Amino acid sequence: MTCSRARGLAVLLLLVVALAGTPARAAPAPPPVVPAGAFGWPLAGVAGDGAPATAGAPGAVTRLFDPPPHYYGRGHRGADVAGHPGHAVVAAGDGTVVFAGRLAGRGVVSVEHAAGLRTTYEPVTVAVVPGAAVRRGDTLGALEPGHRGCPVAACLHWGLRRPSADPAAGALEYLDPLLLLGLGRVRLLPTDP
Repeated sequence: MTCSRARGLAVLLLLVVALAGTPARAAPAPPPVVPAGAFGWPLAGVAGDGAPATAGAPGAVTRLFDPPPHYYGRGHRGADVAGHPGHAVVAAGDGTVVFAGRLAGRGVVSVEHAAGLRTTYEPVTVAVVPGAAVRRGDTLGALEPGHRGCPVAACLHWGLRRPSADPAAGALEYLDPLLLLGLGRVRLLPTDP
């Protein structure tokens, strides 16, 4: 056997071994199962369907979730909800504050809920501390103006994440927070023929 042919076979063998050890990409996990009434709107006094009659009224969704094609890709990793400067930002559900502080110049609060779900709220003037237990409706802070792309005086960027089913995708998977309210984008699946 020639030296170049032996090298070619060795490279092929290494490639086969490497590919055999590569896990297949997992199918996307289904949306979280959330008990009815476990979560509410993240702004105090908002109990509507997210589309009040007056565009820009508190609680109107000004920008929808747009999932990134991959973990670091472009997209919109939450929903923007109209409010006004100083509007009370509240915990959407029961949980524990895991982050509360300034990040990239904005006030951010993250709350860990059951089943690994984590909601985030920004920009806020933070009124809680990490480790604090919160109940649905407890005040996390006050809405700050200046959210980029907001068509009104102030918008809350509300995000939702959970542990990823695909380790290659990153530690957390972004989801539409409106799913917590039963308002997320509906996707119809084909029926079995």
